[in-house]
Amino acid sequence: MSFQIAVGCNIRKSPYFDATVADGVVSFSVYNHMFAPSHFGDPEGEYRALLDKVVMWDVSCERQVELAGPDAEQLMRYLTPRDISGTVIGQGRYVPMCDYDGNLINDPVLQKLADDCFWLSIADSDILLWAQAIAAERGLDVRVTEPDASPLGVQGPCADDVVADLFGDWVRELKYFWFRETDLDGIPILLARSGWSKQGGFELYLRDARQGTELYKRVKEAGVQYGIIPSAPSDIERIESGLLSYGADARYGVNPFEAGLGAFVGLDRDDDFVGKAALQKMMKEGIRRRRVGLVIVGDKISGFTHPHGIYLGEDVVGTVTEAVYSPRLEKNIAVALLNSEIADDEPGLEADIGAERRLAWVSKLPF
Repeated sequence: MSFQIAVGCNIRKSPYFDATVADGVVSFSVYNHMFAPSHFGDPEGEYRALLDKVVMWDVSCERQVELAGPDAEQLMRYLTPRDISGTVIGQGRYVPMCDYDGNLINDPVLQKLADDCFWLSIADSDILLWAQAIAAERGLDVRVTEPDASPLGVQGPCADDVVADLFGDWVRELKYFWFRETDLDGIPILLARSGWSKQGGFELYLRDARQGTELYKRVKEAGVQYGIIPSAPSDIERIESGLLSYGADARYGVNPFEAGLGAFVGLDRDDDFVGKAALQKMMKEGIRRRRVGLVIVGDKISGFTHPHGIYLGEDVVGTVTEAVYSPRLEKNIAVALLNSEIADDEPGLEADIGAERRLAWVSKLPF
């Protein structure tokens, strides 16, 4: 079965859209109401380039929510269960966000631009509207907006070389999740050592959407000698690396403990935050599910487009959220939510892969 998604006006295009089309993108998904490249015709080749060389990603669908004003930090503290005290200007923090029932609703990266200005680099949900509503209801003196900021990712073993050639060797000293505001011959950029892979790299937050094609061109030219190719975040690599995909591994109804983010939940904080009472109750009652890796036996699978059940006999004991074949491990691997009472060494687990059930066993993350 094949189908198309129409490129309409109701779905936004990124500043790099024209450049990715010219570079041969063959598939888009929709993320944060934007077209996001899925691949450029060879997902496995792009995966191998990420592991061995360097790739560039249009990830401008990773939208920013800006909190600015006297009460910006107060709002930021209320929005996340993580204790962000001690965060300094130029530093990023991974900050899960929950609703009042303790459900995970996003897992953004916070970036502190000033004492009264924060960015949230969000996954796929409408946090702009959520933060605006909470700020208004609490009467806080803060402006919640979407800034002109569109990330372009450079990831892989040679990412440092590409970005250093563009900006200078100071980028090599930038610590993980830290950033610096800079420019590239007049193109304004917030440069962060971050990205949705474990291969290392940077995200170049373009701060003038009019210059998207030019920035894309400059990065591509700088990467030629290192073998850079256009790509998109790799599902294979992210599953191998155990990275959480909000929307795939976790959507409404999954709490941060189940998603493996308990270390980022500060239940001992003195101040209140969204979902605190619900999360405290969850901890007291016990966590029903946990996020695990799964190895699925048998021939190479083509991957899933929606969740599938995990069975022990005829009982459903979990859900496979995404599965792929790993060329590096030469195995079918998956991430899953498994009932907490099922032991890691439980024999007889089976994963539904659509046409059949196959034996599977639990593996630690990352693989």
